[in-house]
Amino acid sequence: MVRRSTLALVAILIGILGLSGCSASSQSLLDRVKDEGVLVVGTEGTYSPFSYQGDDGQLTGYDIDVINAVGNELGVRVDFVQTPFDSIFAGLQSQRFDLIANQVSITPARQSAYDLSTPYTVSEGQILTAADDSTITSLADLTGKTTAQSSTSNWAEVAADAGANVEAVEGFVQAVTLVKDGRVDATVNDSLAIAEYLQQTGDTGVKIAGETGDTTLQSFVARKNSGLMDEVDTAIDTLRENGTIAEISNKYFGSDVAAPTADTVVPESDDASSTAPSKMQLVLDNLWPMLKATVTMTIPLTAISFVIGLVIALAVALARISSITPLAAVARFYVSIIRGTPLLLQLFIIFYGLPQFGIVISPFPAAVVAFSLNVGGYAAEVIRAAILSVPKGQWEAAQTIGMGYRTTLQRIVLPQALRTAVPPLSNTLISLVKDTSLASTILVTELLRVAQLAAAPTFDFFTLYTVAALYYWVICIVLSFFQGKLEVRLDRYVAK
Repeated sequence: MVRRSTLALVAILIGILGLSGCSASSQSLLDRVKDEGVLVVGTEGTYSPFSYQGDDGQLTGYDIDVINAVGNELGVRVDFVQTPFDSIFAGLQSQRFDLIANQVSITPARQSAYDLSTPYTVSEGQILTAADDSTITSLADLTGKTTAQSSTSNWAEVAADAGANVEAVEGFVQAVTLVKDGRVDATVNDSLAIAEYLQQTGDTGVKIAGETGDTTLQSFVARKNSGLMDEVDTAIDTLRENGTIAEISNKYFGSDVAAPTADTVVPESDDASSTAPSKMQLVLDNLWPMLKATVTMTIPLTAISFVIGLVIALAVALARISSITPLAAVARFYVSIIRGTPLLLQLFIIFYGLPQFGIVISPFPAAVVAFSLNVGGYAAEVIRAAILSVPKGQWEAAQTIGMGYRTTLQRIVLPQALRTAVPPLSNTLISLVKDTSLASTILVTELLRVAQLAAAPTFDFFTLYTVAALYYWVICIVLSFFQGKLEVRLDRYVAK
């Protein structure tokens, strides 16, 4: 079985390398946009003042207004798809949308991998720290410190180049929250976004500690060789010349933040493409880091959470079938809360919500708490059903020979119930293996997060995400194998 799984893994890896090199449709993006009359744009929707939800629930912001104006110049309607910034380039490559409008800074690596428009915004970088932190005043002070950044943003690269340890987050607001909670030392971001945040929130828990000293230019992004950017560039030039961009800038910032001319584009690096690793090399370079994350984070997180979750589940299941009404009611309420709310929300409440009450839990323990509680809620019903499936006569027979409640459970009921519970509990365990990927949202560097971090500078999301999927698949195959062995072993408790 192991040999077959290994051969299948190798074959799939070879298929990935071939498939990920394939190109898409022959019709240019420009032709399709013109034919359909719609330009589909990817944006965060949570990055004020560039892209956010207005009071009416509609998308608004500087980037939204500018790209709508560009759409008017092109004679097409603009439709928006909201996505986290860490997923935005993957969404573009998978053709979920045609263009990114989300303050994407121009870098040589992005110029090599994508079509970038004429810049429409110019800004500077700033360092945001806790208000009482006096240890950071410049980029040089970030050496050895921890910053929170979107892994695919240029600010993550700026922080890493300064010697910081970068923790990947989904957006600016999460980064600020981590700074205020003391989980990270700083975050580096766009001066315009920071100014807007401080103005809108009046947050005194953070401060601008220093400048990065560099000027960045932002552009719209499309897939390579889209054929779209010539007309987008013409539209931006027109909007710059007729004052539309300046008007939008003043609306949101009180000043003109538009890049002055198209000539300010960052020069493309001559060796940007030549230094990019091949797909095979990319896979080989990341097989060990991903395996290490699997062994040191994903598997321990699964195992610890499952064991604790089973203990909780057994207690809740016994409470559910208890004759003590208040105890049974509390157990039902617990199960209802766990099964009625998303696991991701439970993670966020424990990691981001509890610090507001002075309870700060480190990432890995926070993930263990959330996953254990979640497993407890679901597995409790499995165990309860398994216990109730044991014929009532078994309880009565045990009582007639003088066995107490605990002894009856331990010697008679639970061994029989275990055989019934193994298949659904195994499904819970396998689901937990995959659910641990959500821990990446609270700074746990498990398998999926390692894949995301590796894909961020290369933009080869398909290859690395598929390799990560194969790791999860192999773990689940191994667990299924042991599940079968355990079921056979427990058959001795079942009357034939």
